[in-house]
Amino acid sequence: MQRVDVLELEQVKGGVSGWTMVGIAALVVFFAGVLEGITSPNPCQK
Repeated sequence: MQRVDVLELEQVKGGVSGWTMVGIAALVVFFAGVLEGITSPNPCQK
């Protein structure tokens, strides 16, 4: 096995970025709203 020092460890790229998680969460909320709008039994209140 090789030992990896701190500088090499900090240069390792991978995983999911914060913006990717925010985008996925936004898509989930958007599609949940669309699904609720389609299936909601109550009409819009004016």
